[in-house]
Amino acid sequence: MFFCFHLFLTLHHPSKIWFNLQALDSNLSNLIKKNNELESLMGKLIQTCQQVEVNASHQESKLMEECDVLIDIIQQRRQIIGSKIKEGKTQRVRKLAQQISNCKQCIERSSALITQADQTLKESDHARFLQTAKNINERVSMATASTQVLIPEIHLTDTFDSFALDFTREKKLLESLDYLTAPSAPSIREELCTASYDTISVHWTSDDEFTVVSYELQYAIFTGQSNITSLCNSLESWMIVPNIKQNHYTVHGLQSGTKYIFVVKAINQAGSRSSEPGTLKTNSQPFKLDPKSAHKKLRVSHDNLTVERDETTSKKGHSQERFSSQSSYGVVGNVYIDSGRHYWEALIGGSTWYALGIAYKSAPKHDWIGKDSASWVFCRCNNTWVVRHNSKELAMDPSPHLRRVGVLLDYDAGYLTFYDSVGSQHLHTFHVSFVQPVCPVFNVWNKCLTILTGLPIPDHLEALEPHH
Repeated sequence: MFFCFHLFLTLHHPSKIWFNLQALDSNLSNLIKKNNELESLMGKLIQTCQQVEVNASHQESKLMEECDVLIDIIQQRRQIIGSKIKEGKTQRVRKLAQQISNCKQCIERSSALITQADQTLKESDHARFLQTAKNINERVSMATASTQVLIPEIHLTDTFDSFALDFTREKKLLESLDYLTAPSAPSIREELCTASYDTISVHWTSDDEFTVVSYELQYAIFTGQSNITSLCNSLESWMIVPNIKQNHYTVHGLQSGTKYIFVVKAINQAGSRSSEPGTLKTNSQPFKLDPKSAHKKLRVSHDNLTVERDETTSKKGHSQERFSSQSSYGVVGNVYIDSGRHYWEALIGGSTWYALGIAYKSAPKHDWIGKDSASWVFCRCNNTWVVRHNSKELAMDPSPHLRRVGVLLDYDAGYLTFYDSVGSQHLHTFHVSFVQPVCPVFNVWNKCLTILTGLPIPDHLEALEPHH
């Protein structure tokens, strides 16, 4: 019967039947998936509940053990201090008993002498009085003069009251006893962190600062292709700085122009908790213009950051052909690069005739305009923009108002990229297998260029793959 009904529906409404079957099947699959997820979650909850029971029992046992240890310590200290009190009492009582005995003997002797002297004074027989008075008088005089010898030195102030049993501090400590938990996870304050080209100062805060015994800083190089979760689980790739007592630390010896991932761990006797990963980056290596390398018709500013063509010696009516073939009016940066990532910018100070890029250390002096295999440059000649290497040119079409050119050099990856820094526009990328150290180069035929160095690589460039 059901088969006939199903066949009837299939014959009369095949599309509706198929649609409803598909929808039901899809919804059923989703429900089964959700049910499986709930079962998995419930299993984890049950497991967590069991773990709580086990951990609580363990903590209760540990509490009894610790309290027993404290009671043992208190009993031991009570015995030790009690023994000291008994010993002090015994010493003092023994000394006082000896002094009492000495005093008693002195009193007995003095009393006997007093009795004899009193009897002599009462003697009515003058002859007998004279016979005994002289002897008694001498003995009384001697006894009076030798009182200090007869009576021993007595210390009436040593009453065993010059000590105190003050356990106020210990009572407060015992009253403040509580179970200790691992500190809450610290937070990296990226807005407080600072960087140079080879250092990063990491700052963080912690809600449980007074319960933290120490911090541990972990860091690793972070590339755009890295997965944060897998990187955090891969301990061999991390550098670790242990036993930090303050809430900041400066890491030295880092690579310039490189992004790093940092994690801070707060630690005490109960355990540790780690911060969320934070990404920070070093700046590019700073440099200035080398005035000694400048062409004699160029002027370098006192701060060695601006190069200007001496307009009094410039000639009118230069053509692109003459630009390509004539001597280059250039200056180099005072740094040679043989590794790492580097970024700098050139501000175009009204110049319509300039070139900028990099060149090998062995490139001919002042000839840094891409005419040979030792230099790679981005050039403007009036209204024409090109990139040039080994005398091969490729026309560019940047904004006619290009005023700020960014240069990103990754020596190890082998690429040199030019950007419009204001418009965030990619201009060109050279792919090079560098075989020598390179230096930044700048050429000016009119007006001036100013360089900005020691900059961090902009975030939008970090995320981009080099263009082929």
